[in-house]
Amino acid sequence: MTWITDCPQAAQDYLEGHRLDEVECIISDLPGIARGKAVPASKFARQSQFFLPNSIYFQTITGDWGEAAGPEGFTEPDMILKPDMSTASAAPWTGDWTLQVIHDAYTRQGDPIPFSPRNVLKRVVGLYHDIGLEPIVAPEMEFFLVARNLDPAQAIEPMMGRSGRPAAARQAYSMSAVDEYGPVIDDIYDFAEAQGFEIDGITQEGGAGQLEINLRHGNPVKLADEVFYFKRLIREAALKHDCFATFMAKPIAGEPGSAMHIHHSFLDQDGNNIFSDEHGGATEVFYHFIGGLQTHLPSTIALLAPYVNSYRRYVKDHAAPINLEWGHDNRTTGIRVPISDPDARRVENRLAGMDCNPYLGIAASLAAGLLGMRQKLHPSAEYRGDAYDGEEDIPREFGKAVDLFDAATDLHDILGPEFARVYSIVKRAEYDEFLEVISPWEREHLLLNV
Repeated sequence: MTWITDCPQAAQDYLEGHRLDEVECIISDLPGIARGKAVPASKFARQSQFFLPNSIYFQTITGDWGEAAGPEGFTEPDMILKPDMSTASAAPWTGDWTLQVIHDAYTRQGDPIPFSPRNVLKRVVGLYHDIGLEPIVAPEMEFFLVARNLDPAQAIEPMMGRSGRPAAARQAYSMSAVDEYGPVIDDIYDFAEAQGFEIDGITQEGGAGQLEINLRHGNPVKLADEVFYFKRLIREAALKHDCFATFMAKPIAGEPGSAMHIHHSFLDQDGNNIFSDEHGGATEVFYHFIGGLQTHLPSTIALLAPYVNSYRRYVKDHAAPINLEWGHDNRTTGIRVPISDPDARRVENRLAGMDCNPYLGIAASLAAGLLGMRQKLHPSAEYRGDAYDGEEDIPREFGKAVDLFDAATDLHDILGPEFARVYSIVKRAEYDEFLEVISPWEREHLLLNV
């Protein structure tokens, strides 16, 4: 199978001395779930493409469907899926020797499927390339390791550590806390190494059993691929040790939520950071990008916070922003400028939840900033002090966020109007499903009191 020589070196090293058994041909749907086909390696070697119905992109997180097929009706035509061999990666948790390969989705006419999340991000990155800029991102991934939860009616609890005690909260940056679930972390490192991913660091966050993994900065599509892969990798590592990994924005009441902070910078054609001038000062375009985030991020919240649970994270004094203030080295603001040398000057978007699809979260953030550059928007004055003392300006519920997204036609032009149409329909269908569920709170407080 000579095609293996086209795979990244990490995949070739993983297979050295072994016979490849299976290839998982995968794509990301709107929620970010890996969907596709597992095929014998010999069959993969003989095919250049495969087919799946486009209805994959009309599914809600529950597996139901949004009526997003368009005027042709719900006929479920096949898409053509073509492998991107640069994404070939080990699946080291499987019982045999397996590779995963991310595929791109096309119509039968050869056009990119406009509502494929990876295609949406490629579209946005292409718009930056059209003006001579190379976007650079660095995502941070927060998640919880929790006890196995087999009953949705039961509250989620922290996992049991090696000491026999549940993981403790409010132990941010504690190395002892990290040691409590060291075996899980060891497997995360091992799986990441087999897949060729470079982890910049792992830290304990403020929640019980909450960790953060930082990735090295780089190309937005490549980094979104890695986050997409990492979510599966981390879940598999947790399952080996009788616990769950969850990327819910707010899995445990009273604990902080989990974010996917996105760091942004841009290089010009000479490789210079456009956020810094020749004297090391901040440029106008640096402020335009921040102005774009402040102006347009509210319209992207439906992508950055894509579920009803997402809005439980935006709580005052709980390590998540409640507004779009910006500041230098200020973690209470929604938009933070970290300490750095001039050539590494960057802007951190702290609004995205870890429950967002990484392709869509990064695309939305880049799109808001691009509009700021185009419109030469200026930000508000830098916020000094605790931004939790400021006014809230983030939608507090999902229906309002979708309304803002639907009205943002300038954002649709960047992300793609057909994507915006499909995304809105699917998310409204998902929201309607949620509204049909009666919660324990309602039964407890309303049943006999109203």
